[in-house]
Amino acid sequence: MSGMTDDQLSEEARREPLIPIGQPARKRRELWRRKLLWIGVWLVFLSSPVHDLVSGDHTTGGTVAGWLGLTVFVVLYLSLLFRDMGATPYHPRLIGSLIGSMAVLATALSLTLGSAWLGLYCYVSVACGMVLPLRVAFWTIPATGATLLLVGLRTDEEEALNLLLLVLLIGFAMTGVSQLVRTTIELRQARATVAQLAANEERLRLARDLHDLLGHSLSLITLKSELAGRMLPEHPDKAAQQVADIEQVSRQALVDVREAVTGYRRPRLAPELAGARVALTAAGITAAIPAEPDLDGVPEESEAALAWALREAITNVVRHSAADRCTVDLVRRQTLDGPVLELSVDDDGTGGSGKGPGNGLNGLTERLDKAGGTLEAGRDKRGFRLTARVPAGSTPDVGSRS
Repeated sequence: MSGMTDDQLSEEARREPLIPIGQPARKRRELWRRKLLWIGVWLVFLSSPVHDLVSGDHTTGGTVAGWLGLTVFVVLYLSLLFRDMGATPYHPRLIGSLIGSMAVLATALSLTLGSAWLGLYCYVSVACGMVLPLRVAFWTIPATGATLLLVGLRTDEEEALNLLLLVLLIGFAMTGVSQLVRTTIELRQARATVAQLAANEERLRLARDLHDLLGHSLSLITLKSELAGRMLPEHPDKAAQQVADIEQVSRQALVDVREAVTGYRRPRLAPELAGARVALTAAGITAAIPAEPDLDGVPEESEAALAWALREAITNVVRHSAADRCTVDLVRRQTLDGPVLELSVDDDGTGGSGKGPGNGLNGLTERLDKAGGTLEAGRDKRGFRLTARVPAGSTPDVGSRS
């Protein structure tokens, strides 16, 4: 892509997240990888309880009860967070019951088995921050810290004080992460809605144009047909005149429809560039688009083909790519077959489903073939790239420029 070096492209690739936040997982393996990243990182706090159980400092009954309580606690924690990250989270009342059960288990195990179990309150705080609504998490997280201090007075006050700041920090940090994920999901849904509304508006515009063109003509044809039918037995000459008028009106209507459809099917490149900028901005995608295209000597058919290519590419970017940035370049090139005008559309998204070209790209290929052009589309190391080339006609004499 012009204007960017290989180092810049590599830097963009490094900044691209390995696991996009808020983006739906395309594969089951990716879904499990996300869950293990967000949930498994906190399992480090289990090291103290496990070490306490294997050290042999408790009776056999105490050890068995400890393992059983720890297993139930971890199952509650994992089921709560795994279900919350899935498509159908638990009912709010059940969520409250599960978090309450975790807090009760953490308290009981800490009071009976010692201060090594105080780290379980970190899991209670994480669950409050990730699962509960923001206004509820703002008082349940401090309540978890207060419970930790009260239990620490009976077990190890110094250890409880050391864990207090950590419990509060990770709890409130998880509220931020949870809000970020929810906001990102809402933004992606809004992008899809904007794309759908844009498509609906385009269909409505065409429907309005055809209605305005044909409404009057078809009404007049219907009226004159009724008049001709009533006049035909007794006044054939007047009926013939009505039939002639019907022919004239229908021919004019056909001309109007052809002009309307031709105008619709042959868009201009400058308005399409402006529309692409508006569509990308509305979808929350950073757009880099040239302001005024140089179309001197470019045949109308070539311009229309590039305009269609741009429209299809931008539609795909908005609806399917989940991109954050899109760049459009329009340059003239001199080839062995003559001058060409090249349009390239690059985005840093996922590139769609990856199941091969759809109807849109197949239709573009046919349009460009008719205009003597070519189409290239596919994924690259940054995202997805579409390149369309059409004959550009004669180019200015570069040797005459000073």
